[in-house]
Amino acid sequence: MASLQFWDYVVLVIILSVSSMIGIYYRLSGGKQKTTKEYLMADQSMSALPVSFSLMASFMSAVTLMGVSNESYHHGIMFCIINLAYVISTPIAAYLYLPVFYRMRTTSVYEYLERRFGHSTRLAASLAFSIQMILYMGIVLYAPALALEAVAGLNKFSAIVIIGLVCTFYSTIGGMKAVLITDVFQSLLMFAAIFSVIAVSAIKAGGMQAIWRAAVNTGRADIIEVSLDPTIRHTWWGLIVGGIITYMSLYCVNQTQIQRLLSVRSLKGAQAALWWNLPLLICLSFSTLFSGLAIYHYYRDCDPVKEGRISRGDQLMPLFALDTMGQYPGLCGLFVSGIFSASLSTVSSAVSSLAAVTVEDYIKPVYKMWFKRPMIETNTTLPSKFMAFIYGIVCVALAFGAGSLGGVLQASLTIFGVVGGPLLAIFTLGMFTVKANQRGVLLGLIIGLFFSFKIGFGGPKPPATTLPLSTESCRMITNETSLMTETLESQIDDSFLDTIIATSTMNTITDSSEKVEYFWLYRLSYLWLSVLGFIITFMTGYALSRLLEYFNLADNYQIYTDISRKIIDCDLFIPPLSQKLRTEVISEESDRLNWLIS
Repeated sequence: MASLQFWDYVVLVIILSVSSMIGIYYRLSGGKQKTTKEYLMADQSMSALPVSFSLMASFMSAVTLMGVSNESYHHGIMFCIINLAYVISTPIAAYLYLPVFYRMRTTSVYEYLERRFGHSTRLAASLAFSIQMILYMGIVLYAPALALEAVAGLNKFSAIVIIGLVCTFYSTIGGMKAVLITDVFQSLLMFAAIFSVIAVSAIKAGGMQAIWRAAVNTGRADIIEVSLDPTIRHTWWGLIVGGIITYMSLYCVNQTQIQRLLSVRSLKGAQAALWWNLPLLICLSFSTLFSGLAIYHYYRDCDPVKEGRISRGDQLMPLFALDTMGQYPGLCGLFVSGIFSASLSTVSSAVSSLAAVTVEDYIKPVYKMWFKRPMIETNTTLPSKFMAFIYGIVCVALAFGAGSLGGVLQASLTIFGVVGGPLLAIFTLGMFTVKANQRGVLLGLIIGLFFSFKIGFGGPKPPATTLPLSTESCRMITNETSLMTETLESQIDDSFLDTIIATSTMNTITDSSEKVEYFWLYRLSYLWLSVLGFIITFMTGYALSRLLEYFNLADNYQIYTDISRKIIDCDLFIPPLSQKLRTEVISEESDRLNWLIS
């Protein structure tokens, strides 16, 4: 069976060693991670460029490299429209949300919710975030395990353990600085992996034009779906509106991204990091989509899933590397390193952010309540490192169950949608309105999360339809590939055969019967999950806040800085509203002075 060669393993070992050495370097340099500010916030001394790479790497991960290429292979490049959402959302994140957090410069973004609403809202939001990120870590660690299983013949157990331990090691000992710098290194490897796939396919196809022509001829280049029907999987409206809410839930209020932005020296630098992140996101998105078309061109007459060589579309990219890159020493190892790096960057980011939230939102309050004094700065680093280590181990454990969630792209966006939309809503209620109060917001959050989880993980749901795939030339493959296929098939276990049988049965039922009916909410595109979660949480949270205030069952005392509740803490609101409130305060004070004088 074709597998990684000696030089491929050399490249892979070097990549993993470099990531580990970066962690060791930052453990032994500077302040040696002795304070929480240095360990979790990189001493708030980073420049914009490395942070921009880290923002991209944290969001895109191995889910992008494998999931988006699988998306364009099976469904076409319609997903590229989501990049318009990134363009629209970047200035909103940079100039409305980010200044609020930057004025506070806190380690946990959920401290804002305590200052704006109260301690209960902070705990509820941080708990929802923790669940979201723990689930997501399992997905992004599972994705490269697929790569090693298909390419190197290494089982998923070994792959998950290797990646998880390396990531946990450098994240735990090196802190945020190590995470940021390794993200830059790993981002370059992600691009290298994608471009290697495109380059090899273009060489074998005789040029980029042949790849694009095959995509056009099979409908994979179509991007004209503008229907308002929310049950259609991908439309312009779904991708733009759903993409905006998903992007904002990540870059406007998510602990992982805000923690990186707050490590930059100044607000302008943090805003610049967001703008530099935009072209990096778009470049990786388009190149990954095109890599899926490149892979389709190679397998256009013999789909590997239908043939039975692999069990799921997420394995297409590593299988392509196996079939085409073995003749180039070290290239297949570079590809696998890119997959590794994509996962490492995201998991390390999640580990760091979860450690920060746990220390700030749980350990410190409990310590203060127990010992009747706040925890001193020098005593918080060890708990932070311990929690980073624990979350790394939890990530490894959860990765083994990620295979049951379906395709990695849709699974990850579903997880972000069901939690991200409601969380974005409560931050938006706090920053954009003055009337929202804690009881109303908490009720809105509970209702929004219940609805989102019900729609996101409930069922049954209709299976996604794919563009045409062919197996007409599968019998014409070379002897070498035939031998490899037979070896692979001999290693397929009973669970895989059961999966194939179940999938075939489902497809047969779906194709042969048009009478299968699904509850209308379960037919909604996954892109609308975050939108509905946001709208329901925002509307119910605001309406219940006003209703409870009307009946004197809730108040908004947290937003005032004085006992008489006349001076509002303007720093809690977005810059335009903050400026308006300051102007009103100045105007009222001026009127009062004029009245006294007269």
